[in-house]
Amino acid sequence: MRRPAVRHTRAALSGAAVLGLALSATACGGGASAGGGKQELSGENITVAGVWTGVEQQNFKKVLDAFSEKTGAKVTFSSTGDNVSTVIGSQVEGGNAPDVVMVPQVGVLQQFAKKGWLAPLSSEVSAEAEKNFAQVWKDYGTVDKTYYGLYFKASHKSTVWYSPEAFAQAGVKPAKTYQELLKTGRTLSDSGVPGFSVAGEAGWPLTDWFENIYLSQAGQENYDKLAAHKIPWTDPTVVKALTTLGKLFGDKSLVAGGGSGALRTDFPESVQQVFGPEPGAAMVYEGDFVSALVTDELHKQVGKDAKFFPFPAVDKGKAPVVSGGDAAVVLKAGKHKKAAMELVKYLATPEASGVWAKAGGYISPNKKVPAGAYHDEVTRKAAQSLTDAGNSVRFDMSDQAPAAFGGTQGAGEWKLLQDFLRDPSDPEATAHKLEAAAAKAYGK
Repeated sequence: MRRPAVRHTRAALSGAAVLGLALSATACGGGASAGGGKQELSGENITVAGVWTGVEQQNFKKVLDAFSEKTGAKVTFSSTGDNVSTVIGSQVEGGNAPDVVMVPQVGVLQQFAKKGWLAPLSSEVSAEAEKNFAQVWKDYGTVDKTYYGLYFKASHKSTVWYSPEAFAQAGVKPAKTYQELLKTGRTLSDSGVPGFSVAGEAGWPLTDWFENIYLSQAGQENYDKLAAHKIPWTDPTVVKALTTLGKLFGDKSLVAGGGSGALRTDFPESVQQVFGPEPGAAMVYEGDFVSALVTDELHKQVGKDAKFFPFPAVDKGKAPVVSGGDAAVVLKAGKHKKAAMELVKYLATPEASGVWAKAGGYISPNKKVPAGAYHDEVTRKAAQSLTDAGNSVRFDMSDQAPAAFGGTQGAGEWKLLQDFLRDPSDPEATAHKLEAAAAKAYGK
């Protein structure tokens, strides 16, 4: 299965026991509905499916509770686990499809649309989205000019997290260019702590490293073409990005444990190396979801013990903003399409996002969510950076690719970038291997 934007990290991040696979949000009282009336959906039962478990599932339930209180609808949530495609496919075929699915990848949304499973979102949902979101989020929810997916939850995958204590001891500041980033890393290494902890054990963080460098260095147009495999992975822009990435991967003074050590480091361990009781590195690159592990598992204070700066610009390019996200879609096979559409319309409002923002561990692509709605200053900063980027945001490239190439452990891009981390001496050879794997996965 294709890797969801941040899904493979979340079980480790929450530290909470997984809740039951079904949660009910029941009516709690009156109030104006998403459509402006009172208890308009009383008696309706809406089923929602998504990947979320643990704390994330609890917090999404709060959003559904708020919708229930406004409309009178009863909403039941069930977790699909990471295998969204397989689970939903079985449910559609079995005649027990949910009404709404929170889809974690562009590729899966496109797959569902092409199978004919999705109902187009209503003109009211579309109008709400146009008012509250940058056009790029509507574009990622659109297939063949039809709007199917409302992005409700996002991740900011262009954040470099660092130890303020290590930076102070080495006398360095957050970098604004990639060259400064490498220089900062070497200064930190000279001070006694390796510059970076790199999570290479799974492979997916390595795709994120590549995507940020590629987006900044090659630009948005080339990023879009490569994501759609309209240019090959042997393109000079890819070789150049791999060469740039290799300058970090190949420098043993920069990467804790070198390439071999990084390949034995999973994502939670990479964060612990920086913010745990015995620091083994000063920086770790990954998304805003690093904060959840810092607070939930390591019991450190984000904003004091852990801070981030934006992934820096590469060469003369712009600083990249790579994102992932979960989109709400309405299934044709669902039994309550009208009520389901009202729920999606509610999810498009700043009010719905504000419920989860207050609970924490959440960023919305909705630009109308007030800054004060967010749980803490660091999350507020990440959310603002994401929405300020507007149409410059680009969705995680590997999540747009076929699963065989962009989302399978031990295969495709994950495996080839792990091999590159182990030995980054021949970027051109790696590019040819990536193209061969991509061509096979795309059926070319």
